[in-house]
Parts: sequence; structure tokens; C-alpha cells
Amino acid sequence: MKYMLMMHAPANAPAGAGVESWKPEEVQKMVRYMHDLNADLKKAGELVAAEGLEYPPKPRIVRAGANARPLVTDGPFVETKEFLTGFWIVDVPNDERVFAIAARASSAPGPGGAPLNIPIEVRQVMPAPPA
Repeated sequence: MKYMLMMHAPANAPAGAGVESWKPEEVQKMVRYMHDLNADLKKAGELVAAEGLEYPPKPRIVRAGANARPLVTDGPFVETKEFLTGFWIVDVPNDERVFAIAARASSAPGPGGAPLNIPIEVRQVMPAPPA
């Protein structure tokens, strides 16, 4: 079964409270942790995709406007408490395994090496309906 794991970060954190306030070695430790997680998932044949996403304010919302022309607006960050910072798509046999992966991702090290306990949203990727 395929699942999408989505990592969220607070949208309204005080200025300087995010990763930009960490020491360079703390950022490097967290990045190494994520690279190791991805390498382990790839080695196990479970990793389908994994990417980090751009931080606000650059993301945009796009809808079809008049004459199917794109209507582009600022991202949803004003109205949300969190924003998506990255994701994994994994192919694993059951919920137990995907929850273990999500917990591992959540415990990435932060300032001082303490686990971040980042919320990881887990959703099953649904197959297409029959034609």
C-alpha cells in the first residue's frame, strides 16, 4: 500500500524561531538524519519519492480563471496554522510500518539535538477508481 507522509511546520512562528535560528551544525545534523532516513527507505525498497518544499511566502495557489487562464494568488498561509514543508511517498505492507516511518521522521533532531516531534500527517494513496 502506498502512503503519503506530510511534514508540517508552524506558519505563525515568531520571526527567528524557525530553522534559520539554528546553529549551522544543528541544521547539518537534521539534514543528515533525513538523508539517512531516505537512504534506509530506499535500501528497503519502500521509498517512492521524498522532497522538501519551499517555505512561505513563495508558494502560490492556482485556479482556472476566465477562459481557463491561471488565476494565481498568494499561498494559503495567512489562513492556516501550519504549512507543508516536505513529504515522502512510501510503499509499505501495512499501517504499522508507515506509522513507524512517520515516528522516525518526526523525531529528527533539532536545536541541541532534542527530537523535534514534528507532526507528520499520514494518508493512504488511493488507487484510481475502475474505468
